[in-house]
Amino acid sequence: MSEHPASSAMPSGPFDPAGIVWSRVSPRLATARLLSAGIALAVVVVVAGVLLVVVDHWWPWVLVALVVIDAVWTAVVVPRQVRAIGYAERDDDLLIRKGILFRTLVVVPYGRMQYVDVQAGPLARRMRIAQIQLHTASASTDATIDGLEPAEAERLRDRLASRGEARLAGL
Repeated sequence: MSEHPASSAMPSGPFDPAGIVWSRVSPRLATARLLSAGIALAVVVVVAGVLLVVVDHWWPWVLVALVVIDAVWTAVVVPRQVRAIGYAERDDDLLIRKGILFRTLVVVPYGRMQYVDVQAGPLARRMRIAQIQLHTASASTDATIDGLEPAEAERLRDRLASRGEARLAGL
């Protein structure tokens, strides 16, 4: 887990509050996302290959071109998306930011947390990453942090759960 201080001299509006030190997720998340996309694209390539053999027409080549464009786009965008994910623990809440073009900053007050899930599918376990999902009183809250080291996910789960219980008990 690497950290970098947010620019305190020039905060970037509502998405970069001054004085916040953002924690980053594992770069292995980019590899996992690229592998998932590669598997999906491989299926499309197989279908396109079958169509090229079976159909003597030009349109399967359009499918091949779209797959190549999608593969290049994914290879460029996914690592940038992963680098844009960050979280910061403050005294009363947790900040989670995501996105490059469409940026999101979620602020989750500890007192609103009901429970915290840690999840890891087969690929995530193989890549040694996990996801934390925060469940709050609001069903629409998108409070997930994907790509955490397992030890960091465990530490964060325990810390958030205890902070949530302490804040809830204080009500």
